[in-house]
Amino acid sequence: MKFDVAELVEAKRQIDSTLHKLRQTVKTFEAKENADRYKSQITLAKRRIQAFELSVVLIEREINEAEKKI
Repeated sequence: MKFDVAELVEAKRQIDSTLHKLRQTVKTFEAKENADRYKSQITLAKRRIQAFELSVVLIEREINEAEKKI
């Protein structure tokens, strides 16, 4: 599939927003009195953060490649 630069930039913006929310979620769970109770939620959120960070890198690579062709 081919995406134009505007679509890639918007996707990156949305992922960055989600990353921010996930990072806040992790901080909130880790700050709770009994953080061990939320271990699975923390693990899930951290894995999602890693996946989204990888997505951002790939999207940025695509944006850079598309801009080189312009």
